[in-house]
Amino acid sequence: MSRIGRMPITIPAGVEVTVAEGNVVTVKGPKGTLTQKLHPDMIIEKEGAEINVKRPSDDKAHRSLHGLTRTLLHNMIVGVHESYKKELEINGVGYRASKEGKNLVMNLGYSHPVTVSEVDGIAIEVPSPNKVVIIGCDKQRVGQFAAEVREKRPPEPYKGKGIKYVDEVIRRKVGKTGAKK
Repeated sequence: MSRIGRMPITIPAGVEVTVAEGNVVTVKGPKGTLTQKLHPDMIIEKEGAEINVKRPSDDKAHRSLHGLTRTLLHNMIVGVHESYKKELEINGVGYRASKEGKNLVMNLGYSHPVTVSEVDGIAIEVPSPNKVVIIGCDKQRVGQFAAEVREKRPPEPYKGKGIKYVDEVIRRKVGKTGAKK
């Protein structure tokens, strides 16, 4: 059995999970509502405040879907209960970010400011000029949006200037050396 797939998912208080026909799962919580269609072969059983995911056979496809289905369900429940957060850090002289209405405006060394609009289901916070926090209940969408913001000016290896994740480590390179005589 899959080590992850066989673990039960506990449903916290204030979160409501419904499993419709065709494995369409809807999770409602204090932070929002998520709906996702999971693979129809997987067996999703809800017993009280727990959800168990089972597989119909030991085929390779079913074994790989077992842990995936359980993880997707768990991520949905955690997302509507607590929300997911990605923190980005902006490094560089004159590089900064600010929030104007629902837009994130960043000065990243280009001749023009870079503007990114908020997407529904995702909130942008700017606690300081060199820090951006992206919050939402859907883990995949939060990560994708953070990657799109980071893509506007990825960190470069010589001085480390650019947008990076807070926990990301930039592998630094040594610059050019003078001519040897």
